[in-house]
Amino acid sequence: MPNPEASVRPLGAADLETLVAIDAAIAGRPRRAYAERRLAEAGRAPELHVQLAIDEDGALAGYALARVLEGEFGRSDPALRLDMIGVVPAAQGHGIGAALGRALEDQARRRGIRELRTTASWRDPAMLGFLAALGWRSSRDHVLDCALADARERDAEPPARDLHEVRALAAGDFEGVARIDRRLTGRDRSRYLRRALEEALGAPGVRASLAAVIDGAVAGFVMARADLGDFGRTEAVAVLDTLGVDPLRKGEGVGRALLSQLFANLGALGAERVETVVAADAAELLAFFARAGFGSSGRLAFEKPLA
Repeated sequence: MPNPEASVRPLGAADLETLVAIDAAIAGRPRRAYAERRLAEAGRAPELHVQLAIDEDGALAGYALARVLEGEFGRSDPALRLDMIGVVPAAQGHGIGAALGRALEDQARRRGIRELRTTASWRDPAMLGFLAALGWRSSRDHVLDCALADARERDAEPPARDLHEVRALAAGDFEGVARIDRRLTGRDRSRYLRRALEEALGAPGVRASLAAVIDGAVAGFVMARADLGDFGRTEAVAVLDTLGVDPLRKGEGVGRALLSQLFANLGALGAERVETVVAADAAELLAFFARAGFGSSGRLAFEKPLA
């Protein structure tokens, strides 16, 4: 049995072609654009990414890509989200996946992060068994999704987005977004919101981020990521990670208007479904998404607290 831990190293741009080949062998479909984008993002913002590789006999044998969650899905404490992990089929069973998992935990601890998170399909027994073997546990969070074609069909005529002015988020919207978020959460999450807004402005082909405006002021906002490929998926699923409506505008259809326009924009980016994660105790938010057509997805949420 080799000792893969001895060769854990940072994943780099030179690994791209081999990574894409391994991923295609596992998933049955190449995701080059996704992998290339993730490597580039890590180069621009290394503090938000952990990307690891393991070599065996001088060649890339396994990799793991994770992203730091700062405030997505209403969170207040940081977590490290495992988005992509793979081991070349011929090297499986050599302990490479377990070594990658331990290395991710070490990296999280060094950054002061005390929790790992991910999602996996309940139809993927190999991944479910892998997570269980490494001590992951089921989370109480709900993973919800909605087919965009069905959502657009349900949208009444005139569509809900016509209820209010809905436009792309702009740099000048930051104060309005932060104000609404403070009213909703009771916390100052300016650092996360500013970074998310900067990412949205810098990656319009990946991010779909919108503001609803009433009387010239931001009344609500939504941010979603159409970075197609997270969690081993090959289908075109976008992820909605941040949503806020000014409590003073509750009941005025702001949330419905935002989702209506978001669905249209995500469809234009090539997404077929949109997914989100909601805490089990967020009853009002769960009810909102249910009314919008979201239901339980075929994916389960997992977490691993770190000592």
